[in-house]
Amino acid sequence: MSTNLRVAFIGAGNMAEAMISGIVQTGMLDAHQITVTNRGNEERLLELHNRYGVQGIKRDKVNLSSFDVIFMAMKPKDAESSLNRIKHEITSNQVVMSVLAGISTEFMQQHLKPEQQIIRVMPNTSSMLQESATAISPGDHVTMKNIKLAQSLLTCIGQVYIIEEDQMDLFTGIAGSGPAYFYYLMEHIEKTALLHGMDVAQARKIGAQTILGAAKMIMECEETPAELRQNVTSPNGTTAAGLEALADSGGGEAIKAAIEGAMNRSKEISEDLQKTPVSI
Repeated sequence: MSTNLRVAFIGAGNMAEAMISGIVQTGMLDAHQITVTNRGNEERLLELHNRYGVQGIKRDKVNLSSFDVIFMAMKPKDAESSLNRIKHEITSNQVVMSVLAGISTEFMQQHLKPEQQIIRVMPNTSSMLQESATAISPGDHVTMKNIKLAQSLLTCIGQVYIIEEDQMDLFTGIAGSGPAYFYYLMEHIEKTALLHGMDVAQARKIGAQTILGAAKMIMECEETPAELRQNVTSPNGTTAAGLEALADSGGGEAIKAAIEGAMNRSKEISEDLQKTPVSI
């Protein structure tokens, strides 16, 4: 990776911060190589500058032509206006990476120059700890050099997977929204522990370590998740009783519904945007 690489984030929300945190903490880029901007929340820009050392500049003061990589990290509803604006500020040599849920490379291509290099990216907020599961889907005009650049840059925030774009909505349901499912699980572990007299802080550590250990087993063992589950489930034992209660309460269907709910919402966002006439 070029030591002179310059990266801009348009949007200064939680996802932008998570990625900035991961990039800076790993030392992949120096903080001065990163600029973050938004439409006018100067307090937020100052907060990110003080926290990570990156440059925080109001949008109307940023010269996008001087950056190699531009991350689109605003709200999806603001994507069209932002794309139309940057179209005249950048060249086809620059790479636009979008972390916007539901925004297809086709939609972006409609609002940018015909040969613009575009990569759709879906990280999650575990980027802050360099533990993101991140998918990338390159557009039609991206060079192999810049695909490798994206992989290298994003590896500093976790594992990177190149997938077909028609699987991006599903990936969003599994990994983009996935951390929230586990936080929700932890909330209920804490509530149940408190109900039965356990200290919440202790329950939180126990639950988190259990999830971490199970994840490592899946990552490092040859057995499938189903086989690992069977290995710890003795007939008529405590685990069998817990799994039976989980199934009776619709646990499996709830997981499926969560993934498909997020996936379908990602599709809806894309479809809603496609219905809007392209304004150039």
